[in-house]
Amino acid sequence: MDNNLINLINIAKIYKMGEIQVRALYDISYEIKQGDFLAIMGPSGSGKSTLLNILGCLDKPTEGKYFLDGEEISTFDKNKLASIRNKKIGFVFQHFNLLSRTTALENTELPLLYSNIPAQHSKELALKALSAVGLEGREYHKTNQLSGGEQQRVAIARALVNNPPLILADEPTGNLDTKTGAEIMDIFRNLNKEKNITIILVTHALELAQCAHKIMFLRDGHIVNEQ
Repeated sequence: MDNNLINLINIAKIYKMGEIQVRALYDISYEIKQGDFLAIMGPSGSGKSTLLNILGCLDKPTEGKYFLDGEEISTFDKNKLASIRNKKIGFVFQHFNLLSRTTALENTELPLLYSNIPAQHSKELALKALSAVGLEGREYHKTNQLSGGEQQRVAIARALVNNPPLILADEPTGNLDTKTGAEIMDIFRNLNKEKNITIILVTHALELAQCAHKIMFLRDGHIVNEQ
């Protein structure tokens, strides 16, 4: 366990809808090492989003244990989970989730507002993150002045700025054309290879999943295959 960034042990998630119980995940056990690149695939309703929410400390499992970086975070309260999210996990979403009417730099600095980092150092870290995703010269452009691909690069820079060991990407190319999507995947590959950041990618597209080192296939809340 000490060599793993993530250990999932018999994870299950049950949602209660009145008197009805809906089981979204069944007995998921899986290990992810630091520096892995994992793609999670499966049809709608397979449990991909539920699993990603648990991995991202946005939700807690109903059953089982989740260890992240040696800590059993499945027992943490909301405040401790928020702290873990800020320090150890970067998020990239399909819809970018950038603040409108603000610059690429300001969007990238957002996670640092909760880290008690001096303003000048915060700016330096954000500029470094934007440079890492190829946005030199675009730092002061506002969201509406950026293309879709550039907006997703800002979202990746924001995920990077706290230097987390883990980045979770939920359909990160879903709103992009094929060429731009391939460029975004190249960024993830480089971050994984050069910075040893663990990447977990949820996607419907097999060609994107094949960029990863491993693929987990989910169906009806079960792991049905691994590559």
